Amino acid sequence: MSAESTPLSLRERLQQQFGERLLSLQFAQGETTIEVSADHWWSVCETLQASEQLHFEQLIDLCGVDYLSYGQVEWDTTDVSSQGFSRAVEGFGPGRFRAGEVSTPESAARRFAVVVHLMSLKHNARVRVRCYCPDDELPVLPTLTNLWRGAEWFEREAFDLFGIVFDGHNDLRRILTDYGFVGHPFRKDFPLIGNVEVRYDPIQGRVIYEPVSIEPRVSVPRVVRQDSRYEQAQAETQAREPKANEAKGMGG
Repeated sequence: MSAESTPLSLRERLQQQFGERLLSLQFAQGETTIEVSADHWWSVCETLQASEQLHFEQLIDLCGVDYLSYGQVEWDTTDVSSQGFSRAVEGFGPGRFRAGEVSTPESAARRFAVVVHLMSLKHNARVRVRCYCPDDELPVLPTLTNLWRGAEWFEREAFDLFGIVFDGHNDLRRILTDYGFVGHPFRKDFPLIGNVEVRYDPIQGRVIYEPVSIEPRVSVPRVVRQDSRYEQAQAETQAREPKANEAKGMGG
């Protein structure tokens, strides 16, 4: 087979098809990821679906991502003292406490993104497409339901959990949370303890919604490690028991 007739790789086909419309193109661990701007989100996806050279006719997954506090670490394992390395949690992460109790960490330059995974049965290929929403206060991107019908429920899920709005979606309703739910639970700054708790009041004969009464706290798991001091203490305790029993017998 001559070099001219050698099939182009997926990476080459993507680069050739989109050129400067790609903000980035990465290939890592056998997976191809492209990033596009919100202005080119729908047109790139349309080409991925319709182009004979690409032909990504199946949408495998669509999800939202919140990059708030991305790269920040709460677990401090670098400080060391006479008692060993620190295993404490700083507890400064968003969502640890109720809104307003701690300062919210600075967000990344872009907070919300939508990621889709596409598959081409014709070319036996997969690609991941990521696009950041241009506005963090009201994240909006065009819907993909007119390209892949399977995106309908996935977009409803991303709207429900992250508050990402898909412009043009014909039935953008919550799909996982309860009726009247306030907020979006997969956002990083949503309190881990929640905002509302529910109970049944037998006197009123109905379900009551109240502000959550759980006290926020940072849990640090207790880790038991092998230590010679523990073994020595156990041996000393076992050695004292016969003497204590003997003393009790003499006293009786």
